Amino acid sequence: MKIRAMIFDLDGTLLDSLGMWSELVSRFLREFGIDPPEGIDEEVKPMTVEEACAYIVARFSLPMTAEEAVRTVSERAAKAYLEELPLKPDAKRFLQTASEKGIPCALATVTYPALLPAALKRLGIADCFQAVLTADDFPEGKTEPEMYLEAARRLGAAPAETLVFEDALYAAKTAKAAGFPVVGIRDVTAEPEWAELEQICDRTADSWAELLKIWTE
Repeated sequence: MKIRAMIFDLDGTLLDSLGMWSELVSRFLREFGIDPPEGIDEEVKPMTVEEACAYIVARFSLPMTAEEAVRTVSERAAKAYLEELPLKPDAKRFLQTASEKGIPCALATVTYPALLPAALKRLGIADCFQAVLTADDFPEGKTEPEMYLEAARRLGAAPAETLVFEDALYAAKTAKAAGFPVVGIRDVTAEPEWAELEQICDRTADSWAELLKIWTE
């Protein structure tokens, strides 16, 4: 398999952030005195922030509009993204190695487009990507393949020669079905999905250090 380009997810793949998101809806519902039903956080996981907020406001008849819920969640997330959340160990070094090898990279994420420029600059990886694709232009997120296909197009590579890195099972399935080779990155918040992720991905890894060792040996 000849790899000419790479596409990276952000949350849970490069960024150690899913701990913040894993029970966000449940915590939000408890603030309104609602006992969150089992599995609600997994249910909204494939949704964008706007979709998830609209869904829970409607389903649980919360005393606010979907727009107000989005603002509340966004305010809480902004501080974390702009000041606190770290990259996973060796993720930056992996991106830098790709750059050194002349492999163009794209970031494909459904999380907070408005926060990305400042967050990527703080993390020191803004210059690692030749393209950044967000839910602003792809509102269907990663439940459909268009985001991946457009990323590959911008990088000048065919899907079969563009490696996708994901931690979420649903996203990995979408990329794989669209003809991309996929590397599954382990994240503790997605542990229940790991066995199936191992089955569908071309390779899986517990860490970026593991992938770096394979790549540089």
